[in-house]
Amino acid sequence: MTCILLTGSSRGIGAAARSLLQSRGATVIGHASAAHDAETIGGDLSDYAAPTAIWGEALERAGGEIEVLVNNAGLFDPNPIDASDAAWLEKWQQTLSINLSAAAQLCRMAVLHWQERGVGGRIVHVASRAGHRGDSPAHWHYAAAKGGMLALHKTIARAYAGQGILSYAIAPGFVDTAMAGDYLESRGGPGLLADIPLGRVAQPEEIANMIAYCALDAPASMTGATLDANGASYVR
Repeated sequence: MTCILLTGSSRGIGAAARSLLQSRGATVIGHASAAHDAETIGGDLSDYAAPTAIWGEALERAGGEIEVLVNNAGLFDPNPIDASDAAWLEKWQQTLSINLSAAAQLCRMAVLHWQERGVGGRIVHVASRAGHRGDSPAHWHYAAAKGGMLALHKTIARAYAGQGILSYAIAPGFVDTAMAGDYLESRGGPGLLADIPLGRVAQPEEIANMIAYCALDAPASMTGATLDANGASYVR
């Protein structure tokens, strides 16, 4: 039975992925900023000590072996350019800590874990279309973090494929979650859909299907790939 550590599992994409992975027979150790059930580890990823604590607790719950890490947790708060210097920098650091630094810390611990055991493993990064094409003027920090995640993913794939450590990334556009809903409303609501040829945003279950595929089914030769899910609003 595959054991998976899934960050940001309490809602939206994470909750859908958790349900689907469990239905596929995987053991899923969830994470949220605050634990809300016995199967979820609480931890604020803006705290540099949190990823180490989360990994350690997950490893203990897993009986010493985790096969898959899914970096899904994220923060999408606006950061207006005309904010005060202190407020702008604080929001920048918080977003990079949660969306990139914490993911990198967990990747590092996962790679070291698999190397120590002499086995392979899989990492799935939930990045964003913003990592390719940028985002709104109030979201420099978010786009930079997701672009960094994609670079992290590619580096891991190239560095450790020979050891059976595989890396896959998913880059959604807008997804029908509370986080994206607030953003859509702030940018004009339905009018923003004109930029999406498909005519709608993605559903969490669609991204969950991609996560499950990468975590359980994707061939090793696909390591290093980034899968887009943006309704053709950005093609490359």
